[in-house]
Amino acid sequence: MRNHEVTTVQKLLRVDGSLKEPGWSRQLLQMYHRADIKAPKFRIKEWDYYLVVGKDFALAFTISDDGYVGLQSVSLLTFGETPWEHTETVLQPFPMGKLHLPETSAEGVTAYRDKRLNMEFRAEAGRRRIVCLFKNFLDGKTFSCDLTLAQPPMDTMVIATPWKENPKAFYYNQKINCMPASGEAHFDGKTYTLNPATDFGTLDWGRGVWTYDNTWYWGSGNGVVDGKPFGFNIGYGFGDTSAASENMLFYDGVGHKLDDVTFHIPKHSYMEPWKISSSDGRFEMDFFPVLDRAAKIDVKLITTDQHQVFGKMRGTAVLDDGTALHIDDLLCFCEKVHNKY
Repeated sequence: MRNHEVTTVQKLLRVDGSLKEPGWSRQLLQMYHRADIKAPKFRIKEWDYYLVVGKDFALAFTISDDGYVGLQSVSLLTFGETPWEHTETVLQPFPMGKLHLPETSAEGVTAYRDKRLNMEFRAEAGRRRIVCLFKNFLDGKTFSCDLTLAQPPMDTMVIATPWKENPKAFYYNQKINCMPASGEAHFDGKTYTLNPATDFGTLDWGRGVWTYDNTWYWGSGNGVVDGKPFGFNIGYGFGDTSAASENMLFYDGVGHKLDDVTFHIPKHSYMEPWKISSSDGRFEMDFFPVLDRAAKIDVKLITTDQHQVFGKMRGTAVLDDGTALHIDDLLCFCEKVHNKY
């Protein structure tokens, strides 16, 4: 059944390590336990990724344990007259569970510490806190921040996706949009201040076992539309999505499920305007790129080619009841990522 909704609290995996019930849900109903996985430790991937977007800047934070490599990174992006970004990544060999990432997004502490980077994500009732101190982030200068994301009761997008070619491979993922953001970040003598009335954070929380070679498309954004928080999560290409897509609108705390979307990416340049279309006609957008955060790594077994493109979205999003929301210059991102690892 397409877009099958999971509504029962249950274990995520069967005894043999396969997904019990592929599909989507509004909350983290299926319980993930690392010990239930029937795959080698070096194939297990666990990550927490936060993106926080202000008026003309964005901050991104990743703590990940991807089995034979950990990728701990911080990004600072600015979208003024001359768009600019810098991403600094600490590679950690063979973490394989040593970070002890929480088995739920709802509580606990995700942290990474070494002589250069001290970063912590703390989940508490009704809010999340991001604290980071990154020495020699760029040109010997330190990046620091202390941010708070409020999390009122609201729908989220959760997806449990298998792979046809490997029954023990799975992708369990939660996207939490529309979290009002406050706090400050500091770098190079500048202060970046967040306003919870207009600025929002998104959490991409994921656990799973992937196949080796994958390409995915993902887009996300938050803002205020007609006085209420609005957000979207769109994506495809990752695993067997025959049970459900991960496409959803969020409006005033309520999730509105979409069918399939397609990114029409210009052949010659990621920086030319894109079109985003949907099979149900409920997400029809023009996307105007401002900055391509491109990254490419090729070191033997590990290959990644990423284009996370930030820009402005303009078009129409239709809620479940047929209400059409007009989206005008919403700062967001759309990406295409190819990974082998």
